[in-house]
Amino acid sequence: MLDLATHPITQRWPAQNPDRIQLYAFPTPNGVKVSIALEEMGLPYEPHLVMLSDSDVKSPAFTALNPNGKIPAIIDPKGPDGTPVAVFESGAILIYLAEKSGQFLGSTAAEKAEILQWLMFQMGGVGPMFGQLGFFVKFAGAQVEDPIPRERYIAEAKRLLNVIETELADREWIAGDYSIADIALAPWIGALDFYGARDLVGWDDLTNTRAYLDRFSAR
Repeated sequence: MLDLATHPITQRWPAQNPDRIQLYAFPTPNGVKVSIALEEMGLPYEPHLVMLSDSDVKSPAFTALNPNGKIPAIIDPKGPDGTPVAVFESGAILIYLAEKSGQFLGSTAAEKAEILQWLMFQMGGVGPMFGQLGFFVKFAGAQVEDPIPRERYIAEAKRLLNVIETELADREWIAGDYSIADIALAPWIGALDFYGARDLVGWDDLTNTRAYLDRFSAR
């Protein structure tokens, strides 16, 4: 059984409140998903800042919690049946917290299915594609002379945003009522500004998406 007191992560990032959910993250779109969910759900937690450098995320202490060496990750000392549980991957964490709190995952099987499909849309499409767009616009990829990678991710970001824009034509939130799908999706839409990529994807024409991000930010 996982023991927070003896887990290697605790040696590197000591828990001051070991009875609370321990969050290990950095404020990237994937990182803030979990803190937003915890705040929205009213679940007590203790945050630990894990830098993106290899000295943190690839350290033995962190990879003992997430062998993939990526933020975010959590330890819940009061997991199912009262036993501690560790979870990594932001989408999996959102599902876990929604089920734990009984919030933001719909009230019927059909609602849950709709929410989960849009969560997977973010995890499998928006996150990876927007992340690559950011790499080729703002970070080291911007130095690549070959225009093909950059153009590919601009085009794919536009396609995904058009899906979102169309879906939001007649609804406030992406899957009915506000849910973990929105908590997953909106931070990645917001990242387009950080990447300096809004003009590249036709941001001014995305009326529904812009209003959606404003509603989310207002929360």
